[in-house]
Amino acid sequence: MTWYILASALWLGILTAISPCPLATNIAAISFIGRQIGNYKGVLSAGFLYTLGRTFTYVLLGAGITAGLLATGEVSRFLQKYLNEILGPCLILLGMVLLNMIGAGLSFDRLHHRMHKQAEKSGVWFALPVGAVFALSFCPVSAGLFFGALIPLAVKSNDYFILPLIYGCGTAMPVILFAFLIAFGGEYLGKAFNCLTRLELWFRYTAGVLFILAGIYYSLTHIYGLSF
Repeated sequence: MTWYILASALWLGILTAISPCPLATNIAAISFIGRQIGNYKGVLSAGFLYTLGRTFTYVLLGAGITAGLLATGEVSRFLQKYLNEILGPCLILLGMVLLNMIGAGLSFDRLHHRMHKQAEKSGVWFALPVGAVFALSFCPVSAGLFFGALIPLAVKSNDYFILPLIYGCGTAMPVILFAFLIAFGGEYLGKAFNCLTRLELWFRYTAGVLFILAGIYYSLTHIYGLSF
């Protein structure tokens, strides 16, 4: 597996982390972890457990979907033959979602208010199930990144585990960053949060344009047979 495939999975995870629904859950997780301020071991443990929970969910989903697709002979042969043709339009649609051209008014957030309230009064170990449940908070952008970009990438690479694992770690990177800031540099916390919120639109729109360009390239080369 080449380095740029691994880097792509990590980048997709980071983009997911700053998309609307996962960003909201990550902020909630940061608030939960912040209750441990002054106890750097507790902060780092909560950040690690939250990351582990998110990663476990994405690995479970990614491995289940990818293994199921590849285990079915007809589906596997279909994907091997037509995946490049399918990938182009998928990338274009995903880019349009990132640019808010489609799906801007939809939300697929499945979190319950009870989970947030329970997190507020629970100990460090509760960060593990919080991460696992928060990973299921899909909105059009995060759903497109996971199902429309990571899963095709995993199928194409014939990888059940590593890519979803790297993706899951990427989705928790803001929480990991803020866990370290809370533990060792609380005075930088506000600056880092403001920087993250300012960069979110820039990252998302840049990625949207790149996805559309990549989708056009895949469509022209694999559907229309043009060479560049």
